[in-house]
Amino acid sequence: MEQFAAIDLGSNSFHLVVAREEEHALTVIDRERNMVRLAAGLDEEGLLTEEASERALECLARFGQRLRGLEPENVRVVGTNALRKANNSRQFIAMAEHALGFSIEIISGVEEARLVYLGAAQTLQGDRGRRMVIDIGGGSTEIIIGDKSDPVYLESISIGCVSSSERFFPAGEYDQKQMRRAILAAQLELEPYIVPFKSLAAEDMIGTSGTARAIANVLGENDWSETGITRDGLDTLVKKILKAGSLAKLKLNGLSVERRPVFAGGVAVMSAIFNSLDIEFMRVSDGSLREGALHDLIGRVRSKDRRAVTVLELMKRHHIDLDQGQRVRETTLALFRQVKQQGLLKRERRLLSWAAQLHEIGLMIAHNQHHRHGAYVLQNMDLPGFSRQEQGALSIMVRQHRRKFHPELIEDSVYVRSEALSLMTRLLRLAVLLNRGRMPIEIPEIQLSLEDMQLMILEISAAWLDDHPLTEADLEQEVEMLAATGHELRIVRT
Repeated sequence: MEQFAAIDLGSNSFHLVVAREEEHALTVIDRERNMVRLAAGLDEEGLLTEEASERALECLARFGQRLRGLEPENVRVVGTNALRKANNSRQFIAMAEHALGFSIEIISGVEEARLVYLGAAQTLQGDRGRRMVIDIGGGSTEIIIGDKSDPVYLESISIGCVSSSERFFPAGEYDQKQMRRAILAAQLELEPYIVPFKSLAAEDMIGTSGTARAIANVLGENDWSETGITRDGLDTLVKKILKAGSLAKLKLNGLSVERRPVFAGGVAVMSAIFNSLDIEFMRVSDGSLREGALHDLIGRVRSKDRRAVTVLELMKRHHIDLDQGQRVRETTLALFRQVKQQGLLKRERRLLSWAAQLHEIGLMIAHNQHHRHGAYVLQNMDLPGFSRQEQGALSIMVRQHRRKFHPELIEDSVYVRSEALSLMTRLLRLAVLLNRGRMPIEIPEIQLSLEDMQLMILEISAAWLDDHPLTEADLEQEVEMLAATGHELRIVRT
């Protein structure tokens, strides 16, 4: 029985879930949770402090020991708001991947929302109509409306239990004025989304993740709610927090020691959500981001990759020439197969394939500088299924598929494997040149080899080049452009 694992690098806690697939169903066989408080480790310059990094790396080393022996394709690790915000996240990711032994993705808020909904949908019992799923994390809150397993509207809002607690209760003191300010600040963040949320008329309100479960647990343990979270129970909880007056005196049945420092901020955010959306009752789901990442991962393994669907949707929506995209894709992958032994990964083959299909997406704006337009679109759109690193790699390859080659853009990108991205970009450039005619011509058998990551040798039929002088001229120009950046391309006529 094959094992799969997902890790959620949340702004407050890191979560690991391991499951095995049995008769097309998942059985969870292990769970781990560590309160790392990554968001609390961001300094005034937006950098993760050494102390916060050490906490995170120690946790990841333990997780890595548990996952030892699993195939890389069977593990998905996602980072959320704190890593999106950290200005030194690239450096941290490099250390974290070394400690863990697996690659780490930083996902957008909207992708986080999609995975949260997917995780909740897998664990909910009964269909009670249109759902609103609310996930209050450490640094952001995801709110999703959907029908059964399909999200209809997704938002990620910059409020969370850690950020709210640090901003309004930094000394661990609770008074009515600060609580009121915390609730109003959260309502202010929610205000732009109230109309679309209400217009979609959700009937089933669902809370997920740590804050919702902690609130529901406290309400149940103290008999302030029979089940889930109620408005009356939430109001009672706010009064009890204010009565305690401080973190040191906050002792509630069902509230863990680890959750206590960020509990007041989480309650403030939940109160704001209840007030703004006129919620009276919310049930709580066990499924969340990590479960969603796990199910999404299995979809990738079973050839149901959401990223592939996203690419096809983009091609149709932006009227990309499907035939030309397919020709460039086939040539690119043929070149990839000849150099994959140079340390390129399976996942990089997929990225290169998608870049080939999308390389002309910028034509929807204008032909002039369409490589730049395409790069901007891919960098800034919400692309379901893709991580920030993957979007960055796609954007770089599309930006550099023609004209001058800029190695500095690759070095400065969020994609950690710079040498691999440089090689993939040069492969795409060659494939585009070889398909310059935009017609189904027969490209001769090509031999591509690498002396090192800087030198490529392309062996190609002399007779074919004589019949395609424009392509030969393009290849000669490519030799000159790459040479100007310290890369070498040799064209050998055979």
